[in-house]
Amino acid sequence: MKFGLAAANTIPFTDPDAAHRLAVASEAAGFDSIWTVEHVVWPSAYDSEYPYHPSGKMPGTPSIPIPDPLIWLTWVAAVTSTIRLGTGVMILPQRNPVVLAKEVATLDHLSGGRVELGVGVGWLREEFEALGAPWDDRGRRTDEHIEAMRLLWRVDEASYAGRYVRFQDVSTNPKPVAGSVPITIGGHSEAAARRAARLGDAFYPGPGSVDLLEIAIQRMQAQAERSGRDPREVEVSAAFPGRLLDDPVAAVERMAVAGVDRLMVPAYLLTRGDFETTMGMLAELVAGFS
Repeated sequence: MKFGLAAANTIPFTDPDAAHRLAVASEAAGFDSIWTVEHVVWPSAYDSEYPYHPSGKMPGTPSIPIPDPLIWLTWVAAVTSTIRLGTGVMILPQRNPVVLAKEVATLDHLSGGRVELGVGVGWLREEFEALGAPWDDRGRRTDEHIEAMRLLWRVDEASYAGRYVRFQDVSTNPKPVAGSVPITIGGHSEAAARRAARLGDAFYPGPGSVDLLEIAIQRMQAQAERSGRDPREVEVSAAFPGRLLDDPVAAVERMAVAGVDRLMVPAYLLTRGDFETTMGMLAELVAGFS
């Protein structure tokens, strides 16, 4: 089992010193990766339903800082050397894929090939409207963005002619260290499971019960087989849907049975009690299963 630290660019780790402290401690504790969340804007009033809380609303208030994921990861990359740097997730159809390909490849190059690009289609219509980004076709846009970015990472003088993305004989450098960047497909929907099976290097289902998680993984695996892929090629990351620290050993074992390859530990656990004590407990957990 791998262990990632999720939602790391949130309070109180939005401040520069706290971000460095978190990243250095996570690497020392044996976490394989550290992951960010993203919202460019937080509308004060929205009708869109947040899918990961019973209230249908994001926890917190619009004044909560959510640093840009790539800039935050660049900041912590400079003080670490082995921990992988993940976006969990970036809202891909809100971004220009050519610009994003350049940004991600640059971070991967500077960090020694440590980037994991997690992407999702988004759920907050009002955020799309504020950014001037189309909403209704965001799934198809996401597919094209993934294809276009991988092409730009792979070759120079690249050409792509899609419905939403078009370029002819262009090159962007530096290239990613390994020739590409692993792409994780995030989301709770059946469409996300299908997209992960077709296009993803990994799958990050949204939080929920273990039963719902197993259904999402089974959907992804079935679609992968229909697409001619070995489902084992698609790594699965997931957050434990419950109080992880109540019985951490049982929690990890349950997730392994469900088919999870990486357990995402929420960074907010480190705000409960003494930071060093909680991180020490997590380090023991990581060491016991790595």
